[in-house]
Amino acid sequence: MSDKSQQQLDELRHSAAHLLAAAVMELYPDAKRTIGPAIENGFYYDFEFVEPISEADLKKIEKRMKKLINTWGDGFIRRKVTPDEAREEYKENPYKLELIDQFATEGQNLTFYKSGNYEDLCRGGHCEHPKDELKHFKLMKLAGAYWRGDENNPMLTRIYGTAFHTQEELDAYLAMLEEAKKRDHRKLGKELDLFTFSEKVGPGLPLWTPRGGRLRHILNDFVWELRKARGYERVEIPHITKKDLYETSGHWAKFKDELFRINTREGHEFALKPMNCPHHTQIFDRHPHSYREMPQRFANTTMVYRDEQTGELHGLSRVRSITQDDAHVFCRESQVKEEALKIWDIIETFYGACGFELKVSLSTHDPEDMDKYLGGLDVWEKAVGEFKSWIEERGVEYTIGVGEAAFYGPKIDFIAKDSIGREWQVATIQADRSMPESFDLTCINEDGEEERIVMLHAAIMGSIERFLSIAIEHFAGAFPLWMAPVQVRVAAVGEAHHEVVNKLVDDLNDTGVRAEADVSDSTVGAKIRNASKMKIPYTIIFGDKENDGEDFKIRVFGQEEEIAVKQSDLVQHVINTAREQRGV
Repeated sequence: MSDKSQQQLDELRHSAAHLLAAAVMELYPDAKRTIGPAIENGFYYDFEFVEPISEADLKKIEKRMKKLINTWGDGFIRRKVTPDEAREEYKENPYKLELIDQFATEGQNLTFYKSGNYEDLCRGGHCEHPKDELKHFKLMKLAGAYWRGDENNPMLTRIYGTAFHTQEELDAYLAMLEEAKKRDHRKLGKELDLFTFSEKVGPGLPLWTPRGGRLRHILNDFVWELRKARGYERVEIPHITKKDLYETSGHWAKFKDELFRINTREGHEFALKPMNCPHHTQIFDRHPHSYREMPQRFANTTMVYRDEQTGELHGLSRVRSITQDDAHVFCRESQVKEEALKIWDIIETFYGACGFELKVSLSTHDPEDMDKYLGGLDVWEKAVGEFKSWIEERGVEYTIGVGEAAFYGPKIDFIAKDSIGREWQVATIQADRSMPESFDLTCINEDGEEERIVMLHAAIMGSIERFLSIAIEHFAGAFPLWMAPVQVRVAAVGEAHHEVVNKLVDDLNDTGVRAEADVSDSTVGAKIRNASKMKIPYTIIFGDKENDGEDFKIRVFGQEEEIAVKQSDLVQHVINTAREQRGV
């Protein structure tokens, strides 16, 4: 979507938030309004109600919205007001008064916008003809939300909705949401026995079952295979650190409120690591490096920890313990491009094997707000120009996200499109010249002089937890053969086949094929249904014919027709099929 199209959609949705508030104030005149922005995929408005409302009330509110829009033929009429005039208008509403005081202190112009009989404090950004344009909307759900996101403030009622320019777009979005419900990774993770949460352990701290653990290792091993081929070496680091490390790196000043902090008996302050890069600088800095040793490529899959608010946690998508398939390349300026493109190759190979289409976004600094970043404007401009040249040389289209860079450097973000059309930011390539400066990282060049190096940050899955939340929903839990935690299930027809089935499964696992036996007392039909429920790629029913050496008849998940494979060819068939799927 172009920037202009996105702006028009945002303006439509912000207008819908006004319409929502207008309907609520007619139906619940004692309610207090707060704010109603456009957000990704829709809009919301927060209210304080005298009596709680329920989701059953949304139909009534939506009906009133449809009635009111017919009176909004004159569009949005702007009125500039003084702070005192605004305070008089909202003298019974402490939320609006707080906003008015803030805007007045910041020197912002205060404006009201009126449509029909409804007027609201607003800085603008609406559709021009709401009566004609604002027809295709739907209220979605209720949620609790603290005023201004602060848990010390009152809890408000947030009403979410969405709006589109056409009914076809709205219908397609609602259909996608219905499909997404079926694919919800929290639901499938339980059904497929991949992970669990425990109140005794704590929210946001997933526990991985044998199946889920296997899935994590399959993916991580694939990433390592791709890295190893490009000269990476594994390193390990502790899970805690003195705060001094993060003070030097700049992370403490930026993120100290998001850290789990530990005070020792001796009075030292430590933190559970929220990221790995500062630790890796210390591995590089353990001794001087000659230019002949450059680059140094470190890979490290390890957990980091962030003190996320409980209300923001969501399945695997937002957790407190995050497993990063992290890597850092310490290189010379002359080596940056080559190393960055190697990372790009790994990303394309990995996501291609996972069946994702990738788009590219260049996340840059905001020249108007350089206080957010380490390093000077000239350094940032050079780094951004460098990234642009690489992307253009690669021949791919890209968007630019101004102000979305990491605080220490710009990054190339890769956006994956899943099987139902949703887009997710996944892998990144980041060039960092600030941290080498902070830690005084150098190599000895050809002239025997110290030369400042560059640090590349290279996450492929990034957070394995978040990647798996995306992958589970992308595949609807039906993982391809190469990725599936269990590739083959062999189900015994009767007790007479149990011993040979268990032996066959042991032999398969010994060859690297991930297999399991079903020697339960269930009927054959029940065993077939159970394998299908667990979305096992290959199911073999083992009876007398198979015991006599006949070809295996393999039931392939998602296909009606069975495939016949000679017993002696089964292992190679599975291995070859998995390799073809991975494309490596």
